[in-house]
Amino acid sequence: MSEHSKREAARETIERAVQPVAETRELLHRDGELKPGLGKISGVIALSLGFLCLLAVMAFHFPQYLTTPDLRHKYSVDVLRQVLLVGLLVAGGMSLGNVILNRQRNLNIMAFVLVIAAVALGGSRVPVGEFPDHTPYIGLDWFILDLLGSTLIFVVIEKLFPLYKGQAIFRKEWQTDLKHFAVNHFIVGLALLTVNFLLHHLFGWLVSSHFQQAVRDIPFVPQLLLCVLVADLAQYWTHRAYHEVPFLWRFHAVHHSVKTMDWLAGSRQHMLELIFTRVCVLAPLYILGFSEATMNGYILIVGFQAVFNHANVHLPWGPLKYVLVTPDFHHWHHASDDEAIDRNYAAHYAFLDYLFGTAVKSKNKFPERYGVVGDYMPDGFVKQQLFPFRGKQADDGPAA
Repeated sequence: MSEHSKREAARETIERAVQPVAETRELLHRDGELKPGLGKISGVIALSLGFLCLLAVMAFHFPQYLTTPDLRHKYSVDVLRQVLLVGLLVAGGMSLGNVILNRQRNLNIMAFVLVIAAVALGGSRVPVGEFPDHTPYIGLDWFILDLLGSTLIFVVIEKLFPLYKGQAIFRKEWQTDLKHFAVNHFIVGLALLTVNFLLHHLFGWLVSSHFQQAVRDIPFVPQLLLCVLVADLAQYWTHRAYHEVPFLWRFHAVHHSVKTMDWLAGSRQHMLELIFTRVCVLAPLYILGFSEATMNGYILIVGFQAVFNHANVHLPWGPLKYVLVTPDFHHWHHASDDEAIDRNYAAHYAFLDYLFGTAVKSKNKFPERYGVVGDYMPDGFVKQQLFPFRGKQADDGPAA
C-alpha cells in the first residue's frame, strides 16, 4: 500500500470515528418535533440516560465535591445503585438495539459509548466510603435527579393536557434554557452559602426566639399555609420591583425573554436575580422561624409550582384560578400582549394580584405571544448573563 493510500485510509478511519460525535452535536443544535418510528426518539432517550448515568458514576466517585450535603444524608445508596443500574440497562439496550437495526446508527453509537464509559468507570458498583462533609461542592446530584424527575413528570403532563397541542418538546431555544437549568443547579452550593451568609448578617438582629417558638407551635397545615403566604407576599413585591425599577428589570428581562412556555422555560434566570430573590423571600421566613417540616413543605411547593406554572398545560381550574397561581395565570405574566404588561406577579396565591389590583383583565382566553416587548434579548446563556451590564441600548423595551 502506498503512502498516499495509507494516509487516505487513516483519514477515512478518523472521519468514521468522529462522525457519531459530529452528528450528535449537530442534532443537539436542532429543534422541532421528533418523528416516531425512526429510532431518533429512543436514541435521544438512550443518549440522555447514558449521559446522566455517566454523571451519576462520577458523583459516586467524588461525593464530597459533586453531591449536595443536605441531600446526601437522606439518600439510600442501595436504591440509587439500583436506579443507576436500570438506567444503564435501558440506555444500553435501546442504543444497541437501534445500532443492530441500523436506525440512527451514529446517534445510538454515541449513546452506547456513554454507557460503556459509565460501566468502565465502575457503573453501579463504585464503592462509597467515608469522606469529608464540609467541602466545596456543586449540585451534580440535584441536577441529575431534578432533570430526570422533571422530564418524566412534566413532559407526560404536557402531552396529556397541552395548552398548545402542536408544541414540540425540543422547541426553539431549548438548548439555552437547558444551560440555565444546569448552571442554576450546579451553583446551588454557592447560592445557598451566599443566601445563608446574607440572611444571618443582614437580618440576624431581627430574630426573636420567643416569637419564633410561637410560630413553630402553630399546627403544621396552617403553619404551611402561612409560610407560603409570607413567602408569596415577599415574592410579589420583589417581583413587582423587578418590573417597575429599570435597573432591576434588566436582570429580570432575561427570565421574560423566553418565547415558548414549557416546563423548562422557568429555568431561564439571571444568576444574580436568583440569589437576590432567594434572600428577599427567605429573609422573612428566617426571621419568623418556621419549623423545619414547614420549610421542607414550602420547598416542595415552590419547586413544583416554579416548574408547573411555566408548563405547556391547560386544565379546567374553575374558581380555584382566583385563589392559586396556575399555568393559565402565570402564562399571562409572560405574555407580551398589551393587557398583560406588568401583571400577575404572585407565585403561589393568585388572590394577591386581585387584592393589589394587578391581575390581568383580558377578553382573550389565552395570550397571543410571549417574550419581552421588542424581542431585544440575545439568545445564548453567556450573552444573557452579560446583558444587564452592557450599555443601555435604544431597543431595550419596557417590561413584559
